[in-house]
Amino acid sequence: MNSRSQYKTKQREMLLGYFEAVPGVHVTAGDVCNYFKSQEASIGQSTIYRHLESLVDEGIIQKYNIDGNSPACFEYVKPNSHKDTEICFHCKCEKCGKLIHLRCDELKAVGVHLNGEHGFQLDPVRTVFYGLCENCR
Repeated sequence: MNSRSQYKTKQREMLLGYFEAVPGVHVTAGDVCNYFKSQEASIGQSTIYRHLESLVDEGIIQKYNIDGNSPACFEYVKPNSHKDTEICFHCKCEKCGKLIHLRCDELKAVGVHLNGEHGFQLDPVRTVFYGLCENCR
């Protein structure tokens, strides 16, 4: 356990509550800041960033760096529900930026094929398919 995680502050609990309320949703640090600002909550931007990194270190939220042009996304993960070895691909909408998780057996088969037939180990956490989401089509 990271030493930073030992402090259970009101702001940390507010942030954790926010993520628990939006399971499976990808949000940026900016989204989190805007939410708390709209709620007129007493939590500053630097505190949010600090706690985000702490929650990532603790394995409570997952951080995704999809590409060099987009801000990192964060997602709440229940304890023991999202292992590093879990196959999880992503789709990113080129219009609105929405990030979608794909846990799909057909895509797992692509990874198995690439490894077996081509000797290439695919990193599913960093594998992103770009296109248009249902709402932007």
